Amino acid sequence: MLSAPFEWPVRVYYEDTDVGGVVYYANYLRFMERARTEWLRSLGFEQDRLIRDEGVLFAVTSAQINYRAPARFNDLLHVTARISEQRRSRIVFEQAVYRVEDGQHLTDGVIKVACLDAERFRPRPLPESMQRIFFDE
Repeated sequence: MLSAPFEWPVRVYYEDTDVGGVVYYANYLRFMERARTEWLRSLGFEQDRLIRDEGVLFAVTSAQINYRAPARFNDLLHVTARISEQRRSRIVFEQAVYRVEDGQHLTDGVIKVACLDAERFRPRPLPESMQRIFFDE
């Protein structure tokens, strides 16, 4: 399964950069997290409601990141997210970060996310409402 890519714009703020004026490497993970959160929101799923109403939350279990080129202060970026694999209680995302100005591919990664029972922090199946949407993509 390979879903259509979702894109989310991110502006690089001064606080995102290191002393060399480039985006600090760990911040790309934050940008990718925002894109996944906004992708869920675009499908009608708010994470606080999923915890409250469905009793589930999501946790990253693995992150493999490749850094290709640096982003700098004030760059406008597009962060993509697409499902490359989905199981009953796990989603694997392929994500990438591009600079809008020149389209340069800056970073990509594979992020594995587990669906967990919000009380026991044990794997559990995705809610039916999510499975219907994800499997139909």
